[in-house]
Amino acid sequence: MSLEALQRNGHHLGLIDCETTGKHDISVLKPERPPERLIWIGFNSVLTDSNRGAHGVHFFIDDYLFERTWNDPKRYAALLRAYPAVLTADFSMFTDYPKAVQIYNHWRKHQLGAYWQSLGVRVYPSICWSDHDSYDWCFDGEPVGGVIAVSSVGTQKSKEARQLFMDGYREALVRLKPEKVLFFGDVPDGCDGNIERYDAFYKAVNARRTAVDSPGPQR
Repeated sequence: MSLEALQRNGHHLGLIDCETTGKHDISVLKPERPPERLIWIGFNSVLTDSNRGAHGVHFFIDDYLFERTWNDPKRYAALLRAYPAVLTADFSMFTDYPKAVQIYNHWRKHQLGAYWQSLGVRVYPSICWSDHDSYDWCFDGEPVGGVIAVSSVGTQKSKEARQLFMDGYREALVRLKPEKVLFFGDVPDGCDGNIERYDAFYKAVNARRTAVDSPGPQR
C-alpha cells in the first residue's frame, strides 16, 4: 500500500517530519518551560470557550470527545494555537487493551503533539502507562527535564490499579526527571516531585454547575 493510500486511510504518516525514537518510531517532543498557573479546560470545551488566552487545554476526558483532533488534525491544530499551552491527547492505554492498540495510541499521541509543537504551540506531555511491560515503550519520545502532566482519575479503584499507578508514576520520575508535574485529580500518598495540583475534570465541572445554580445574595 502506498504512503498516499495510508494517508487517505487516516494514519497521517506525513503529518510531521521530526526526530523519532525507539523501536516504534515515536516522535520526540521538546521540553517546554514551566507555565504560569493556568485554568485548564477539557478539549470538549474549546469550541465554546470565549477566553482562550487565559486557559490551557487538557485531554483527561473520554477519548471520543477528542478523537476528532486525530481525524482532522489541521483544523483542530489551528484552534489550539489560540491557547497559551495544551497537553498531548491522552488516548487511552487500558491494561485490557491489546498491546498493539496501546502502542498505536502512544504513537499517535506523539504524532499530534510534535505536529502542534511544529506550529508553535506550547505542548506538555500527558504521561500514561498501562502495566510494567509498557515501560519498554510508553516513555519513548517524552522530554527529559521538562514539564509533564498526569491524571489519577480512574486509577484508584482497586489495590492492583493503585499499585500500577504508583509504580508507573515513580518510573516516570526516574526516567524523565521532570522539573514540574501538573497533577490532575487526587494525589495519592507517596507521589513525590514538584507537583502542581489541579482538580479532576468532573470536579471542575461540578464546581461550575454549583456556582451557576447557587442563588444570589438575599436582599
